[in-house]
Amino acid sequence: MKRTILIFWPLLLGIGCKPATEVKQEVAQASCGLPVAKQGGWVKIPAGSVILGQNPAFPEEGPTLRVQVKGFEMQAHEVTNREFAAFVAAKSYVTDAEKSMSRQDGGAGSAVFKIGKDGRPGQWTLVPGANWKSPLGPGSTIAGQEDKPVIHVSYQDAKAYAAWAGGRLPNEVEWEYAAQSGLPDQANTRSGAYDAQAEPIANTWQGLFPILDEGKDGFETTAPVGCFAPSRLGLYDMIGNVWEWTDTPFQDGVSGTVKGGSWLCSDNFCGRYRPQARQPQDIDFSSNHIGFRLVRDIP
Repeated sequence: MKRTILIFWPLLLGIGCKPATEVKQEVAQASCGLPVAKQGGWVKIPAGSVILGQNPAFPEEGPTLRVQVKGFEMQAHEVTNREFAAFVAAKSYVTDAEKSMSRQDGGAGSAVFKIGKDGRPGQWTLVPGANWKSPLGPGSTIAGQEDKPVIHVSYQDAKAYAAWAGGRLPNEVEWEYAAQSGLPDQANTRSGAYDAQAEPIANTWQGLFPILDEGKDGFETTAPVGCFAPSRLGLYDMIGNVWEWTDTPFQDGVSGTVKGGSWLCSDNFCGRYRPQARQPQDIDFSSNHIGFRLVRDIP
């Protein structure tokens, strides 16, 4: 399959600038997040019901339907670079992005959104050599970013990690139920991204996308897990930071389904930082704004 960049907005992108004060804020928050000793926890999600597609904003989110959900456990945070590195070391695993380097059809690499600097426009680019341990391409590393969510992982990579770690990917119903149940305001599907004063409480894009990222959340790209307050259920970053793979095919039966939005979701364009948001993605595709977390059944 030729790699198709389905990034959920046009590829013609503009400038992503950030005031110097916001850059300083990001540097100051670089050490935020869950201490290593508190990472790797699980949260019990009790049985209940959820209205799928509540207040749909896009056609793919409907029709609205209430369903019952069995109880399960979910990882409190997205799988981190540190956790994924342990898996790679234990299994000598090679990700799809790394395997793609042998391709000769122009599909080698992984998608990277590079924010514009000095007046130059940002853009999505398929970067040969971009992968989970070199997130911006050859020469880049994850040194100092061990607590950030792993990126450049495909659906197949996430499934392989889950099998090794003793969990599984959530299905879309489980994911949406956990995210919706944890919102500060159940009636306001945006309340996981912005508080009552319209201040960001998740890692998303503030400002006019793709012209300007105001950086009010303190981060230009991904944030270490746990830098933002947990949901009512105790889950971190269910909204924003990175999209998350689920185990549910999209309507076309070919693509996978990702949920939750990412650091690139804006109010004026994407708007998919809601539990109900869903998007298709090629299962062998990876980028620097898609990650995952696991669930497991309750005995």
